[in-house]
Amino acid sequence: MENFRMDRSVVTKSTFDEADDHVTYYKNKTPLERLNHACFIINSIFNVTQFTKIDRKVTFARKHVK
Repeated sequence: MENFRMDRSVVTKSTFDEADDHVTYYKNKTPLERLNHACFIINSIFNVTQFTKIDRKVTFARKHVK
């Protein structure tokens, strides 16, 4: 097995306050850019792409107990 090394040119150093400051980062973006960021985050959480078809066969039904 080969030894893999991390590419340190992509990593930036920041403080916790700077890393946690999402408000000023997204305030400077347009609404379309913010929507694209949100879609990217949602797609990465569910491990899907924008071309993945939605499975419409999965349904949930429950009977309410009286």
